[in-house]
Amino acid sequence: MRNDFPVTSGTGLRCKGWRQEGLLRLLENVLAVGEDPDNLVVYAALGRAARDWPSHRRIVDTLRTMQDDETLIVQSGKPIGIVKTHARAPVVIMANCNMVGQWAKAENFYEWERQNLICWGGLTAGDWQYIGSQGVIQGTYEIFCRIAERHFGGSLSGRFILTAGLGGMGGAQPLAGRMAEAAILCIEVDPDRIKKRLDVGYLDSTAETLDQALDMIRAAQAEKRSLSVGLPGNAADLYPEILDRGIIPDIVTDQTSAHDLVYGYIPSGISPEEARGLRETDPDRLIREGRASIVRHVRAMLGFQRGGAVVFDNGNLIRTQASEGGVADAFDIPIFTEAFLRPLFCRAVGPFRWIALTNEAEDIRRIDDYVLDRFADNWIVTNWIRLAREHVPFEGLPARIAWLGHGERTELGLAVNRMVRDGTLTGPIAFTRDHLDAGAMAHPNIMTENMRDGSDAIADWPLLNAMVNCSSMADLVAVHSGGGGYSGYMTSAGVTLIADGTAAAEERLRLTLTNDTSTGILRYADAGYDDARDEAERQSVRHFDLG
Repeated sequence: MRNDFPVTSGTGLRCKGWRQEGLLRLLENVLAVGEDPDNLVVYAALGRAARDWPSHRRIVDTLRTMQDDETLIVQSGKPIGIVKTHARAPVVIMANCNMVGQWAKAENFYEWERQNLICWGGLTAGDWQYIGSQGVIQGTYEIFCRIAERHFGGSLSGRFILTAGLGGMGGAQPLAGRMAEAAILCIEVDPDRIKKRLDVGYLDSTAETLDQALDMIRAAQAEKRSLSVGLPGNAADLYPEILDRGIIPDIVTDQTSAHDLVYGYIPSGISPEEARGLRETDPDRLIREGRASIVRHVRAMLGFQRGGAVVFDNGNLIRTQASEGGVADAFDIPIFTEAFLRPLFCRAVGPFRWIALTNEAEDIRRIDDYVLDRFADNWIVTNWIRLAREHVPFEGLPARIAWLGHGERTELGLAVNRMVRDGTLTGPIAFTRDHLDAGAMAHPNIMTENMRDGSDAIADWPLLNAMVNCSSMADLVAVHSGGGGYSGYMTSAGVTLIADGTAAAEERLRLTLTNDTSTGILRYADAGYDDARDEAERQSVRHFDLG
C-alpha cells in the first residue's frame, strides 16, 4: 500500500452521512492498493478510479458536501453534476466506457482517451470496489479446486501449475496456487512485480533461471509441498522452451495483460522500460510484435494441452488475440467460467465482498466468526474463510471475499447491519461484488461463452441488473464496458451498499442483495439451465418459462 495514498480510519465523518463517507473511503482505498495511483490507475494498465485529477478532486469535494436527497452522476470517471432525487435513491450512478456498437473499437477508445473524453473503469476500479489482489484470489483458488475435483481426485498436492502475469489481477495466482496445495511457477516480465508479490507475501520465492525454477518445482512436487516461484522472463519465450524440453505441467493458464497490446502485454525482446517509450513513439510496433508473441505463447499452451495438461483461458482475451494472429485452434482452449464455474453461477453463487470502513481488522474477524458459525454447512465458504484468515494479508482497508449465493448474501448483509447497530462492530461495512457475477456481465469470450441458448453477446442482462439495483435503492450502481483491447467485448454492472446500522440501510440491503442475485438466477434460467430453474423454484424466484 502506498503511504502517500493512505486510507482513512475511525468513525469520524467528513461527509453528511455514512453513505457518502463510505463511498469516499472506497475511492481512497482503490488508490491505496492500486498499481499506479499517481496516474489514477488501479489495475490492468488502464483501469482508472477517475478520469483525471480535476475529476477526482471534484468527486471528493462533492461526496463531502452532497445531501442525502442528491445523486452524483459520473460519466467515464468524470463527475457531470448532481440531480435532486430522494433520500432512498443511489448516492452515485455511473456509466464508464460505454461506446455505441459499431464504434466500440480499440482505436476509437485510444483516440477518445487522448482527447480526455473517456476512461476505462476496468471492472471494479472505476466504481471503487477493488480490494487488492485478494479480490481475485478466491476466484482463482475455486478454479483450481474445481480442476482438482474433476481431474486429480480432489487434491493438487504434488501437481505443477504453470502460469504467467503478476500484475493487479494475476498477482493473486501464486497465493491461490499455494493455498490449493500445488507447486506453481509464475513467469513475469517485470521484475518489480515479482518483488511486490514477494513483499506482500503472495509469492514464496523467486528463481534467476528456468533451470533453477524447474528444480524448485520438482523438489516441491516430490515432497508434495505447496510452493510458489516467480521467474523473470517473457512467457512467449519460456512457455515454448518448457514445452520443447518435453515438460508437461498438470495445469497451464495465463494472466498477462493480453487484453491490451499497447498498455498491457509486453512483446518478446522488448523490456518494460522500452515498451513504455514505444507507447508514445510507436504503438503500432507494440501491437504487431505483441500479437506475434501471443501467437507463440498460445501455440505453446495448445502444445501443453495436447500433451495432457489441463489448460484454460483465465479471462484476459489471449485466445482472441492469438486467433486474430492466425492461430485457428486458439479456442480449443476453454474459458474458465464455462469449464469450471458455470454450475455455481447458475445458482447465483459468486464473488461477494465486504470491507471494514473504519479500517479495523477485528471487524472482519468478527464477521468471519459469524460466517463460520451461520454457514457451517457451506464447505466452499467455510474452507475459504479459514484459509484466508491464515494466508491472505489485508491490503488497504481490511476486507474479505467469499462465494455466497442467493439468500446467503442478504442474510449476511442484514446480520452485519445489526452488528453495526448494536456495537459488535466498530463501524459501517461496505458490501460489493465482482462484476463477474451471475447476472452482471455479458462477455462472449469470458462470462457468457457458449451459453446454452446462444445468447452469449446479448448485453441486456447487465443493463437490467443495474436498473434493478437502482430500483432497489443501492448506494452506488455502475455500468461498465471494455476499453483498450477489451473495447467492444463486454458490458458489466457493479453495485455497492453501505451497512451503517440504520433501518434505511436494512431496507436497501434486503432489497438490493436479494434482487441482485435474483437477476442472476433469472438470466441462467432463461438460457435454459436446469440448475438455475431448480434454484428459482427452490428460492421462490419468480421466473416465467415461455419456452
